[in-house]
Amino acid sequence: MFHRIENSAKGTASEDDLKGLFDDIDVNSNKLGPTVAKRNDSLRKIMVKIASLDLRSEFSGHSIDLFGDAYEYLMTMYAGNAGKSGGEFFTPQEVSELLAKITVVGKTEVNKVYDPACGSGSLLLQFAKVLGKDNVKQGFFGQEINITTYNLCRINMFLHDINYEKFDIRCGDTLTDPCHWDYEPFDAIVSNPPYSTKWEGDSNPVLINDPRFAPAGVLAPKTKADLAFTMHMLSWLSEKGTAAIVEFPGVLYRGGAEQKIRKYLVENNYIDTVIQLPANLFFGVSIATCIIVLKKCKKESKTLFIDASSRFVHEGNKNKLSPDDIKAILDEFVERKEIKHFSALVENRAIIDNDCNLSVSSYVEAEDTKPKTDIVDLNERIERIVQRENVLRAEINKIIAELEG
Repeated sequence: MFHRIENSAKGTASEDDLKGLFDDIDVNSNKLGPTVAKRNDSLRKIMVKIASLDLRSEFSGHSIDLFGDAYEYLMTMYAGNAGKSGGEFFTPQEVSELLAKITVVGKTEVNKVYDPACGSGSLLLQFAKVLGKDNVKQGFFGQEINITTYNLCRINMFLHDINYEKFDIRCGDTLTDPCHWDYEPFDAIVSNPPYSTKWEGDSNPVLINDPRFAPAGVLAPKTKADLAFTMHMLSWLSEKGTAAIVEFPGVLYRGGAEQKIRKYLVENNYIDTVIQLPANLFFGVSIATCIIVLKKCKKESKTLFIDASSRFVHEGNKNKLSPDDIKAILDEFVERKEIKHFSALVENRAIIDNDCNLSVSSYVEAEDTKPKTDIVDLNERIERIVQRENVLRAEINKIIAELEG
């Protein structure tokens, strides 16, 4: 059955998009049953159940994306139980929504959207929900290094009614072998790249001359590719576009080559906003991550810092951004009002003077939640306690004297 689906596209424009789509599916897996008969029965039940769903084209106009939403639900459940590996291919829906909305503020349509580490495509598909898939005019572009996750992404596109001519998902290493040179620049870029992953870095002498990395004059460390992804996305961002990137917090303050790259970004006024997220939002990662927003055409030489570390609700064993939390972050991102203990708008010169440290806590003062003590009142209370203690001691001494006769 799977081979027939793939072969049905041979000789057509969609051949490359369906080729190898089901290579990672093992119909002989013991997870489906211990015997061939049991596995056949499991597969039959799945196919019969899917066949009963109403997937006609007119159904796509309904507010419920039945097959796509079911797929997203199963992916979420799998990611939640997959431990550390769960975060490799799936970004929580509410974080994806926040990233997409940040990049399309004030827009009703965009030209092209891109994710250089697209995983299962959950970030890209948010644009179909936020804008409508027809308002992403030239389509959805992404690259993924893991072939299993790459296949999941293509399946995810089809199940969300994004047809083959509207997406271009490639398999490969974005940092050393990017596949979309002919399609850049992009109006909206979103990504949750792997945290502090290894890459070739300066062991590959060609990379320092790569137009994506050369402007900073230095390459990201070989053991920490975070800012290599950032430089790649900046290079492929259009002049009017916005990129929103989930980052490991270390990239905000670490020294060495990463500090030099941050200096390049700040001096050239490319960093629009840094958002501190709550801890324990992502699958397999309990630390508090952040979002760096990049723009090439800013109206002022300032950077906005937003501390959203306390904006969350707790669900199960994870934290989650509620609709109110997302709205609060987006409102401040747009209005740039500077709210005490929540945000600060900082001159780029001040950031440079602070060694290009981009940690939100360096610019947004945390609210002191410790109870305040009135020292005068405290001293009066202590004095009363001492006086009462003296009275009690005198009475005790009197009783002891009487007992001693």
